[in-house]
Amino acid sequence: MGQTAHVSAVVWSAAVSLAAWLWLLLFQGWFWRTDVRLPASREPDGWPDVCVVVPARDEAAVLPASLPSLLAQDYPGRAEVFLVDDGSTDGTGDLARELARRQGGLPLTVVPPGEPPAGWTGKLWAVRHGMELARARDPEYLLLTDADIAHAPDSLRRLVAAAGTGGFDLVSQMARLRVESLWERLVVPAFVYFFAQLYPFRRISRPGSRTAAAAGGCVLLRADAAARARIPDAVRHAVIDDVAVARAVKRSGGRVWLGLADGVDSVRPYPRLGDLWRMVSRSAYAQLRHSPLLLAGTVAGLTLVYLVPPAAVAVGAAAGSPPCVLLGAAAWLVMAGTYVPMLRYCRQPLWLAPLLPVTAFLYLLMTVDSAVQHRRGRGAAWKGRTYARPEAAAEEA
Repeated sequence: MGQTAHVSAVVWSAAVSLAAWLWLLLFQGWFWRTDVRLPASREPDGWPDVCVVVPARDEAAVLPASLPSLLAQDYPGRAEVFLVDDGSTDGTGDLARELARRQGGLPLTVVPPGEPPAGWTGKLWAVRHGMELARARDPEYLLLTDADIAHAPDSLRRLVAAAGTGGFDLVSQMARLRVESLWERLVVPAFVYFFAQLYPFRRISRPGSRTAAAAGGCVLLRADAAARARIPDAVRHAVIDDVAVARAVKRSGGRVWLGLADGVDSVRPYPRLGDLWRMVSRSAYAQLRHSPLLLAGTVAGLTLVYLVPPAAVAVGAAAGSPPCVLLGAAAWLVMAGTYVPMLRYCRQPLWLAPLLPVTAFLYLLMTVDSAVQHRRGRGAAWKGRTYARPEAAAEEA
């Protein structure tokens, strides 16, 4: 009797999981599709001025693969690059100057921001310093991009044309992440997949939608929209600054667009699981607003949606329960099917699709670890700098 009740519970769980996957497939903004790219645009009669702001902290390893691509932008208007060297100890600033001397192209200014005051995350303080310098040039647009992002020669031109044609105040592209090592293949495509599931790209640009997000590696922002939204001062406490910036722009009445990139690539390697673990866990609990209740809901949701289907197949096969096997297999099939477009976008083999439950389990552990680190008072981190918990930061400010 006990075994029958156990199998029955798994059958019901598998049925709920399948229902959840059918809802995600049809009603979560078509999150699984990868065709949201820069919209069609026309070139303006006169190209507006653009200032590029690059926060950098100990980036000497990736700058040779990224900075030259920025300096070589084929942009018909006036553009200038400000690299804010945020306390690097590896010669980031000197290397940037040397690359600019050898490369030529867009003018480059390398400046230090000084130590961030209480209540500011280091990256946003660096961004603020760069934006202040850029505003002295009175540009129409600001391009906020990370030091590990390589841009195709026409990247800036296409971003500006798309923003002007669509009337967007913020245009952001999710950079194509590096996927080469075994762990990168297992974890990285799912990172973008889960992000799109949380923030369906189609909803972000829809008028009247409250969904707002951006990808911090590539954000083109109208200077007047930034001033209206008080960026970055209004989001100075944020660890996930790209989402916070997009929300601030949308709350101030601006229009936001986010999609997948062609020609904007991250060159940062994550060869080991530990590298990826730190990348996710440093901000996962912040994404849940440091709420134990949201953490519990997330763990339960990940378990039901991603882990129950393969468990149901295993339990049903062992117990000889066809309904259990069929329901679990159906949910697992829908799950894998929604993952296939992202694997194709990341140029990865499709046999990784059935392994999504394994990846989801890793993300579950990373999220729990993020909460544990928070409870230990370690807070979030950026490039080796750890921040106090939000409540502590607010008290200091």
